[in-house]
Amino acid sequence: MKSRFLHGAALSALLLTSTAYAETPGNTLVVAKAIDDIISLDPASNYEHSGTETINNVYEQLMQFEPEDVTKLVGGAVESWTVSGDGKTFELKLRPGQVFHSGNPMTSDDVVFSLQRMVKLNKTPAIVVAQFGWKPDNIEKLVVARDPMTVELAVTAELAPSLVLNVLANNIFSVVDKRLVLEHETDNDLGAGWLRNNSAGSGPYVLKSWRPNETLVMDANPNFRLGAPKIKRILIRHVPEPASQRLLLEHGDVDIARSLTPDLMQGVAGNPDIAIEESVEASIQYLGLNQKFEPFKKPEVVKALKYLVDYQGMADSFVKGQWAVHQSFWPKGFDASMDKIPYKLDVEKAKELLAKGGYPDGFTVKLNVRNYSPYLDMAQSVQNTMRLANIKVEINATDLKQMVTAYRGRQHEITHSAWIPDYRDPQSHAFAFIQNPNNADDSPDKTVAWRNAWEAPQDVRELADAAVKERDTEKRMQMYVDLQERLQDDSPYIFMFQGMTRIASRKNVQNISIDPANGVLYYRLTSK
Repeated sequence: MKSRFLHGAALSALLLTSTAYAETPGNTLVVAKAIDDIISLDPASNYEHSGTETINNVYEQLMQFEPEDVTKLVGGAVESWTVSGDGKTFELKLRPGQVFHSGNPMTSDDVVFSLQRMVKLNKTPAIVVAQFGWKPDNIEKLVVARDPMTVELAVTAELAPSLVLNVLANNIFSVVDKRLVLEHETDNDLGAGWLRNNSAGSGPYVLKSWRPNETLVMDANPNFRLGAPKIKRILIRHVPEPASQRLLLEHGDVDIARSLTPDLMQGVAGNPDIAIEESVEASIQYLGLNQKFEPFKKPEVVKALKYLVDYQGMADSFVKGQWAVHQSFWPKGFDASMDKIPYKLDVEKAKELLAKGGYPDGFTVKLNVRNYSPYLDMAQSVQNTMRLANIKVEINATDLKQMVTAYRGRQHEITHSAWIPDYRDPQSHAFAFIQNPNNADDSPDKTVAWRNAWEAPQDVRELADAAVKERDTEKRMQMYVDLQERLQDDSPYIFMFQGMTRIASRKNVQNISIDPANGVLYYRLTSK
């Protein structure tokens, strides 16, 4: 529809370069960011960072984290909820008076449609609800409308209610406008073709246009239930080069630069017109050691390698401001986080362990890594420090697709990888790093543990299984702390860093809210 796109003259004015004007329009927030990762803006299909950010600003999820306090889980489209005695049935009461951008009222039918649609489409994000026991052939029985404002959903597995509620904040639980979506259905696709480029939400912003590798525009929703956003328009410009982002920011042509490298960030730090916002994020950097590789079958050898990484040296130099030392599978800043740092570069300790493991003279091993900085720099640092204990590291630098393909096929010896939670609950990472029910090469359960051919000790698996079911939330969180301590000592993972989000903005930009789980921004409270 014509009204969904910026008029050509207006868009052109906003895209002028720094030679044309020295500040952005007062009612528009202009953001420089790489947005070439967007594949679809459909909540049932999106699995990429830029799409997640858009969806979080355009839709409301059943549960969510508001910009007023991004650490606190609250009801989104849902006003209240009750849980059955067995913890398997959830009754959700919708907030009265909610209206979609189209003007259609939100009812339980929209919620049921949204959830059933997500499961039936069965795109990549649907993996998040596999643990609920939801499948295309049973979802109509497990998610139902009891009345116009009440939804009942059931899970077939025994899960902690707190875990289920945390999962309901994932953006696949965005409520879509059923009537509007079905008006654009083609060949029984449940509106998937149309929602790829359009929106049907009720959130603080309305998607106006997305031009791949060019721009994404969102306009304020004046009827949002918590009040209209302070900024009327969000214009995100595709600017993949950090140096270009810096120039645009310094000249006032953009209000926010999203991905300045540490050296560029240091370069703007002294500019009185620029402010820097910083937040932890949930990305964990680690080395995965394939247990099929003969030396790694010896636990002493695996532990020796954990003493052959210069964690702090890297954190103080080329990854400064991007990554902070962190040595457990769940990031700090969240429930069940643990800050214990048991490993540091200790060559003598490593040599002692290598001798106990039967490799006093070391060995040669291949390290798969992405072929660009800072990942290649990390690999070279690891290569240099492991050489001190006679371990020869051969770096295999490839593009991300090749590296991930090899990792998913267990065709590696060491892989440098990252893991980001699908939802803000430690079970997200515990499942990935511990569960491996079928260690065969043709297993359908390709978790991180499976990729590294690791079968966790029986007591670790039992503790992980118990944590999923524990109804006492405080006790459950302690279980995940205990699991992290076990995996620090006894697992084929060398946990190294936690990601940091650093954003540079013009000084007049206020109230930037950063989601610590994934580094996306909430724009509702932002002002200029």
